Amino acid sequence: MKYTPGINTGLPLSMLKNSPAMHRILFPFLFVVLLFSCDSGKKDEGGNKKSEGSNTAVYFEKLDSIKIDYLGSPTVHDLDPINRTVLFMEHKEFTEQILLADFEGNIQASFTKSGDVPDSYGALMASLKIDGDSSFMAYSYNGFLTYDFNGELQSRVKLKEFRVPNFTRKAMGYGMEKWEGKYLYIDQGSRDINYSSIDAYNEIRLLNWLDPETGEKEPFIQFPESSIFKSGKYFFRDSWAPAFTLVDNRIYVAFGIEPIIYIYEAYPPYSLISSFPLDLPNYEYFKGEVDYGPGFELKGFNYGSGRILNIKKIDKHFAVAYFKGYEKKDRDESSINKSPEEARAFNERMREKYPIHIAVLDSNGNRLNDFVPKGLRASSMLIRNHELWMVEEPDRETERDYFRLFRVGLKMERSNQKTMLKLSLHATT
Repeated sequence: MKYTPGINTGLPLSMLKNSPAMHRILFPFLFVVLLFSCDSGKKDEGGNKKSEGSNTAVYFEKLDSIKIDYLGSPTVHDLDPINRTVLFMEHKEFTEQILLADFEGNIQASFTKSGDVPDSYGALMASLKIDGDSSFMAYSYNGFLTYDFNGELQSRVKLKEFRVPNFTRKAMGYGMEKWEGKYLYIDQGSRDINYSSIDAYNEIRLLNWLDPETGEKEPFIQFPESSIFKSGKYFFRDSWAPAFTLVDNRIYVAFGIEPIIYIYEAYPPYSLISSFPLDLPNYEYFKGEVDYGPGFELKGFNYGSGRILNIKKIDKHFAVAYFKGYEKKDRDESSINKSPEEARAFNERMREKYPIHIAVLDSNGNRLNDFVPKGLRASSMLIRNHELWMVEEPDRETERDYFRLFRVGLKMERSNQKTMLKLSLHATT
């Protein structure tokens, strides 16, 4: 069976040394605890408060897994635990293949809707979205197109207004979120805005409501007065690209490089309820420039800047995926002309030095833990049916003929209990 439920024995530790079977069961569990937990029982150098108590460790635990046999470079777009379907694509230079698999790992369908075909979506502006028991939707240059799981076009609604986006994101963790018949999504920029004028920061709308029934979009939310983007400085284009989540009639959003979560009402007039800074250790991000000047957008301010990539609210806690940003010496080195070989070597060093982190915070923004989720793509966090799913990071050294997804849970454990578990399991290996 390729859809593997997690194990929770509930057995007292005193039974372990007399139960070889339990040793075999609990060893993978120990591996997960050791892999995803950090010693958050001590106050760290950032001096953050521990609202859960100084003896509490917060970490991710793998609960379920899906293994899909596939050789290639798949990009997962969405999944649905209710109909047990995974929607992914193979993005190639001239074609895009859409594939659907079940939770047992079997490929159920494969087809293309790009290029010169009558029901083509043209070009995608967002990740594909499963929107029914047997259908998915593409938000694209050609409108809102709904296909069934066999690839047959079910409906097409043209966009009332279309502008070529400044950027697109097409991967799990960057999709739209459905709410009351509409979809919440980022505003993807406008080429009509004069970004060389400081007034541009008063014009920008940051999120959109998308209506797949009418093809209309409603841009809303502007920078609050307290935002760094209202400081009178200039920023590189789309440095404010939002990371957002929608929970209980509240929109939680971080504006790109700015380490703050803003909380808005989901109903008009979309009032700002509150905000709190993100306590991210060693977070290096672009603070803006006082002059725009010639070639501003070509100066590489975006290269190496810290950025918030994904946020999810899990019960009363937040999981924030973020890129820390380069230290000054690495920012300086990044601007030096390099040969292709030197550039590749530099990029590989930076990839190793600056992996994507996840910070876990309480409802007041206090950091409870900060870690690199080894083997999992931090930015891929997706909540479906109240479950948190992530994509396994591919092996850069060895090509695999499969890929996996994991359902993970946010776990809390008293540090003394965690230590007992580690010591007891270590004694059995």
